[in-house]
Amino acid sequence: MKIIIAGAGEVGFHLAKLLSFESQDITLIDIDRDSLAYADTHLDIRVVRGDATSISVLKDSKVAKTDLVIAVTASETTNITVCVLAKQLGAERTIARISNTEFIENKEEVGFTKFGIDELISPESLAANEIELLLNQSAFNDTYEFENGALTMIGLSLARTTAFVGRTVKELADIYPELRYMPIAIQRYGTQYTLIPRGDTQFKEGDQVYFVTTKAGVDQIFKLSGKVRQDIKNVMILGGSNIGCKTAKDLCKSSFNVKLIENDKNKAFEIADDIPSCLVINGDGRNVELLQEEHISEMDAFISVTGNSETNIMSCLVAKSKGVKKTIALVENMDYFQLSHSIGIDTLINKKLLAANTIFRYIRKGDVIAMTKLNNMNAELLEFMVSSTSQVCNKQIKNIDFPRSAIIGGVIRDNKGVIALGDFTIQKGDLVVVCCLPQSIGKVEKLFV
Repeated sequence: MKIIIAGAGEVGFHLAKLLSFESQDITLIDIDRDSLAYADTHLDIRVVRGDATSISVLKDSKVAKTDLVIAVTASETTNITVCVLAKQLGAERTIARISNTEFIENKEEVGFTKFGIDELISPESLAANEIELLLNQSAFNDTYEFENGALTMIGLSLARTTAFVGRTVKELADIYPELRYMPIAIQRYGTQYTLIPRGDTQFKEGDQVYFVTTKAGVDQIFKLSGKVRQDIKNVMILGGSNIGCKTAKDLCKSSFNVKLIENDKNKAFEIADDIPSCLVINGDGRNVELLQEEHISEMDAFISVTGNSETNIMSCLVAKSKGVKKTIALVENMDYFQLSHSIGIDTLINKKLLAANTIFRYIRKGDVIAMTKLNNMNAELLEFMVSSTSQVCNKQIKNIDFPRSAIIGGVIRDNKGVIALGDFTIQKGDLVVVCCLPQSIGKVEKLFV
């Protein structure tokens, strides 16, 4: 697949890095010589120095033969222009990164596809949505919804008191035959090894386990895992960034009590005018005395989304020490993901990873409806639409030649989620959720083409 990425910033470089690992034909365009030089020496890609809105630069990048153009520069105007030009010059699909979430909210009315833009991506909006979902499933440290919650992926760390620690997957199914969830991935405590569980796989204390479940199954997991469903109402947000403002606005609409701390006085006044139902405090959120004055110990959740990863991590640790139940930190450095649970922060989120997850579904073969990468794990969760030509169509799961390093987590049929076992027959129109390790992605994709 030939892909052009306009913009060698954080999101662009991260995308180029992920895609180059998969042997995609990548061309990276940017005007910054240093950014391109770093990408050229670290990645197996082609780099082109120049303005991505230049027709000659796009032609030099062979845009007419390109399957996908992804515009992720810091300027949304540039990104929109690049996509419009690329489409007119022959590119098959285009994706533009934008920061103004109004574009996404009104994209059907405006009709961006008529201009030549197939998809709009806002990392800030994706992060805000992720935060709200995490607060609604507050006992878990990672979560993702398929088809408005028909199936939900949840991740949690197993405590010693969890009912199924020490038991195998098969034993758990025998003891609780009515369970409505499927374990899809396990990471052993203290390792970076991702395991796709089978019947004889044993759950151990400290495991980070991912399940796919129905709405009814969420309550069952709460009960068996020993997790307490926490009612989150009072939320403190540190940082009036785009993510902070979007999160505050969304949470206020959902009837959360929100306090937002912003260091810049003018910005604090702007946010207060824009979100009247949010209590905005002008001050330095790194000041522990200020946090105590604002009754941080009475907060149910603390979300730190400043532009500094270290500030976000440290402030979340302070909040945790004051008894806050749920902490979420925005980080830019991917390496920090491996530290989140060991240092005591509930969840780390990363804009680059969220944007990459959304864009990746356009690269995958087969009719991929949605996808996500599991936090800090070497696995992907894909949602495929089954067509009449798919190899899996009209077959029982047990008769499908499925790779060992992949597992079907569930099936959505007629908008209802089903935890599908071996004797379940997959039909045309089904949405199938699959978890797979990198080495099996190619084989799984062929089953759904």
